[in-house]
Amino acid sequence: AGHGGCSVPAEGTGPPAPERVLFPPTFSVSEIKNKQRRHFMFLRWKQQQRKEKLALKKKRRKEREALGDKAPPKAIPKTIENQRVYDETTVDPNDEEVAFDEATDEFAPYFNRQTVPKILITTSDRPRGRTVRFCEQLATVIPNAHVYYRRGLALKRIIPQCIARDFTDLIVINEDRKIPNGLVLSHLPDGPTAHFRMSSVRLRKEIKRKGKEPTEHVPEVILNNFTTRLGHSIGRMFAALFPHDPQFIGRQVATFHNQRDYIFFRFHRYIFKSEKKVGIQELGPRFTLKLRSLQKGTFDSKFGEYEWIHKRREMDTSRRKFHL
Repeated sequence: AGHGGCSVPAEGTGPPAPERVLFPPTFSVSEIKNKQRRHFMFLRWKQQQRKEKLALKKKRRKEREALGDKAPPKAIPKTIENQRVYDETTVDPNDEEVAFDEATDEFAPYFNRQTVPKILITTSDRPRGRTVRFCEQLATVIPNAHVYYRRGLALKRIIPQCIARDFTDLIVINEDRKIPNGLVLSHLPDGPTAHFRMSSVRLRKEIKRKGKEPTEHVPEVILNNFTTRLGHSIGRMFAALFPHDPQFIGRQVATFHNQRDYIFFRFHRYIFKSEKKVGIQELGPRFTLKLRSLQKGTFDSKFGEYEWIHKRREMDTSRRKFHL
């Protein structure tokens, strides 16, 4: 008996070996006691499944080609995203109430072009190297951003100084074990303040096939999939960080893409190769945000009034329910 556990018949005797392994219908790989054998059989079973799937795909493609124009439309695959539970706060673009709220909220002066964004990027107390580099790179993405490294100065004392110097937003990058892990975004002078958990931070040098350093041109901003009232507010907060008039000559785009309540940030440069083809290069940095809370007013962890707090046990009852 060999490794496969079956004897090989002598030449000219017995039936020829089948081309593929046929498992009995009630077969379960987990019943095999020997670990190596179980792993080997599992790989063969996976291989068989893959072959069957490809054969079915090929058969369907041939059927579609044979039917030509009469072929039925392709089925849309089911994903968690397109099976999303409907949220009653989803924004209708023509909703008068939403339009009124937007005309009178804290971001209205920015959207009415009465204020020009001026951002202060700061850190948790005495930041380490990676957080420092991340702040410097973030300042090259957001125009008119200034980096300040905190040394024992409380946020409560920084905010009045920011307001006095006409800063419109404050970004605080928090870290844990030398790794950036949180972002606080506070709109000045009246709020709101959003707390995000930050993950998957990649600095420029860690991005493969990255483009050259970003230029000082004002980038375009893309906000994807912020559909609910809460999502709308968060989208407006991000929009208010960038000046209104992008300089298209720079061909730079900052994207905030919301998918299943995770906000993915990417910074790209694009070039039109022809009328149909566009080439893009990632410039970096990149990171992912998850909203933890939205607070009225500026940063106040003790007495602040919260509009929304993410409570995992109460809110995450379904994998298909999203809040942004």
